[in-house]
Amino acid sequence: MRKDKKARRKSRNFLWILFCGFILGVFGMAAVSHVSEQTSSDEYCESCHVHTHVYNSWKQSVHHDNASGVQVHCVECHLPPHGQGYLTAKAKLGIKDLWSYWTKDSADFHWDTKSELEHAVRYIPNVSCKHCHQNLFPQGVTDDAIAAHLYYDENEKALDLQCISCHLDAGHYNAKYSHGQMTGIPVTASGTDSVFETATPVTEFADYVERIPGTSVSFVMRAVPGGSFQMGSPEKEPFHNADESPAHTVTVSPFFMAEIETSWDQYWAFFSQTMSEGRTPPETIYANNTRPDVDAVAGPTPPFGYPDQGWGFGTRPAITMTHYAAETFCQWLSLKTGKKYRLPTEAEWEYAARGGTQTPYFFSGNPKDYSNTGFMRKFFNAKTDTISAYVIYDNDSRNKTQEPATVKANPFGLKNMLGNVMEYCADRYAADAYTQHGAAAVDPLITEGDEWVVRGGHYMSDAADVRAAARSHSLHDAWLKTDPQQPKSIWWYSDVKAIGFRVVCEPSDSIKIQLR
Repeated sequence: MRKDKKARRKSRNFLWILFCGFILGVFGMAAVSHVSEQTSSDEYCESCHVHTHVYNSWKQSVHHDNASGVQVHCVECHLPPHGQGYLTAKAKLGIKDLWSYWTKDSADFHWDTKSELEHAVRYIPNVSCKHCHQNLFPQGVTDDAIAAHLYYDENEKALDLQCISCHLDAGHYNAKYSHGQMTGIPVTASGTDSVFETATPVTEFADYVERIPGTSVSFVMRAVPGGSFQMGSPEKEPFHNADESPAHTVTVSPFFMAEIETSWDQYWAFFSQTMSEGRTPPETIYANNTRPDVDAVAGPTPPFGYPDQGWGFGTRPAITMTHYAAETFCQWLSLKTGKKYRLPTEAEWEYAARGGTQTPYFFSGNPKDYSNTGFMRKFFNAKTDTISAYVIYDNDSRNKTQEPATVKANPFGLKNMLGNVMEYCADRYAADAYTQHGAAAVDPLITEGDEWVVRGGHYMSDAADVRAAARSHSLHDAWLKTDPQQPKSIWWYSDVKAIGFRVVCEPSDSIKIQLR
């Protein structure tokens, strides 16, 4: 009898505990739901994210200000939908935001950098875009958009592409952002309103200012004396890579090289005079390099959007063009000026970048001290005082290209040889190129390979990758991955920003005689 009472008492206690637990659970869930709802309002987001220009740009965007009257809220873009990881993502993001709110000063943030695609893709789940935009072909969509969306729909997994990659301004209005075909030539500041009638005559091996006839554009060319140097890097050099070996003696002939990377002012002059809707096969352009009788070239078709990424034109380096486009520019410039302009060979590029030095950079310093890699960087910041005076790289670029006036020149008077944008060379890339050169090469050029050599690193490179000896190469297919056109563009890359070029000019025969 006593055992039965004990059993009933235990059963009642268990049920009571279960009931209390249920009630507490209901209240707890209600509290969590309430807190979640209260902390998911646009006003609450604004109270923590104090960068008011972002809030204002959201109100100007098509997600807020549109004909349908549908207003998209912060959490609908920055968190996955309910039932698809919403609460987990909210908890993670909330902890990160709270920590940043307590430990960081928003005045120190580089908001322009935060709004770039490389940062934005980390905070816009693609599943959120697809949750709202289930119909990729709404009424009124343009033919270009249909082609792009079909390409995305058929190749989504292979592309590994997020909607925001093409719609960066959908959630936050950006007056500089342009999506779709470029319809006109941007107005740029060339520095003069006069139109040059003739090119600059060059009768001696000395620096000169080239004038492009029929335009108001001019640029400085530096006379780079010929000589011999050790191309590549010794194995003991910090961050040495295998394709920089073996270090070997190379002799280059004298040449002229542009003081700065080819600017938008120069490239738009080329575009405005040669733009076409046709396609000159790349093999024809490359064959023209050896022909003296070419009298005209067809230039680029209009790009989609403005390829400056909203950073500005003028003297900033022109970017996103293909190697073919760079070669075509050189041929056009040669026709306009009566000189022989071309891309530098890899040997010429490295010789010019070193500026007569044989150290990792043309200025003093150890790459280990400047690099962000390594165990000690968890405790101490990399040095920037010397390198930042000469190089636009990850620690000082603010995630965009910069104008040449922001850096000092190297000993040959050349700016941005290291950093800012990668620069095309005339050579095909080969990992064993230096073995192919031989022990004592003279003006070497590698003509076999699938990709082109690119040199110098770029605005997002670590200091290790802007060493004078560091080598890299184009990634043609990867750089065209999201281009929906069939056939794909031969002029503009869709998936790389940090690629450009600078030109060299071969001395005339009379100047070569003077130099002998």
